[in-house]
Amino acid sequence: MEQSHQLVISTFRENFNQEPIVVCSPGRVNLIGEHTDYNMGFVLPAAINKGIYIAIKKRDDDVVSLIAADLNKKHQTTLKDYKYSDDNWPNFILGVVDQLLKAGKHLSGFNAVISGDVPLGAGMSSSAALECAVAFSLNHIFDLGLDKLSLVQKAQKAENEFVGLQCGIMDQFASVFGKKKHVIKLDCRSLEYEYVPFDIEGIKIVLFDSMVKHSLASSEYNVRRSQCEEGVSIIQQTYPQVKTLRDATLEMVETCLKHTSADIYNRCKYVVEENDRLLKACEDLKHGDIESFGQKMYDTHEGLSKLYEVSCPELDFIAANAKKESAILGARMMGGGFGGCVIALVKEAEVDEVVKRMKDLYFQKMNKGMNVYITQIEDGTRIL
Repeated sequence: MEQSHQLVISTFRENFNQEPIVVCSPGRVNLIGEHTDYNMGFVLPAAINKGIYIAIKKRDDDVVSLIAADLNKKHQTTLKDYKYSDDNWPNFILGVVDQLLKAGKHLSGFNAVISGDVPLGAGMSSSAALECAVAFSLNHIFDLGLDKLSLVQKAQKAENEFVGLQCGIMDQFASVFGKKKHVIKLDCRSLEYEYVPFDIEGIKIVLFDSMVKHSLASSEYNVRRSQCEEGVSIIQQTYPQVKTLRDATLEMVETCLKHTSADIYNRCKYVVEENDRLLKACEDLKHGDIESFGQKMYDTHEGLSKLYEVSCPELDFIAANAKKESAILGARMMGGGFGGCVIALVKEAEVDEVVKRMKDLYFQKMNKGMNVYITQIEDGTRIL
């Protein structure tokens, strides 16, 4: 983290000959509660100790001058003429500017340098971290008076409307609201949230990156979404009060969907079970029962693999081998699926040996390497 922090400051001084304000916005992990967000259910994310850094200072004109220090790239535009960039990285910044201007906020131009140590494509939401860093820093330097939730919503809309990715609100929410030694139980329907203690001595959160890219994720994501909606519309014929799968019970799923399409039944069964699992998992944490919490992570993986069908052979292999390791208390695939990471809770004293064994097994079976990230829970977006 320190390296990215120093890099944005030194690059900013070199290019703009000014002293910047620096904001850090973390990436996130999600401990349990996958594919529940767009079904208005619960998620359990946490901010981590890998983040995006922005060094920023306002200007007197309307020029927006941006530098991506890690990519060694620059982008310049104005508040009047900014548009979508084929280079992609500026869009996460300009999308936030776009949202603030649409909301009638008064901005001038600004200089900004970004850098980060959130691994790209590993499912830790580097894009959300960048949007939140921009929203938070612009709110600060222009004294816009927006509260945390407004910043989260602006960052999400920037991704939905300007970047063009239909993400839910979890990633941005976790980035801004993160709290050290806590996970966030977030209700995706009401946006009510509760901090649940995750102060577990001697446990590390380890991400085993399958190095498989999510080629199917976006198209299959839309398919899963429509299958859930179809399930809801069938349940509604008997239970009109059910607006989303959040309102459905397992009994409703059994009664209304058991004899329809197997796919729709399986998808809806998984989501209803996962919401229930998450609520029970929060109770485990409150009672300090990390073994029971870990078992629920394995159950989630089973559901994602067999019922929701968003896993892949590599993720299943990692999760199955994690289960054989006594030092791993729980593991599951994390994120949209079809690649990315398995998140695991590993006894700190045995992390090195476990990682070596897992890497060796993966290479023998899949004939490719695996990246491993060791993380811990950190505070959310903040000025440094």
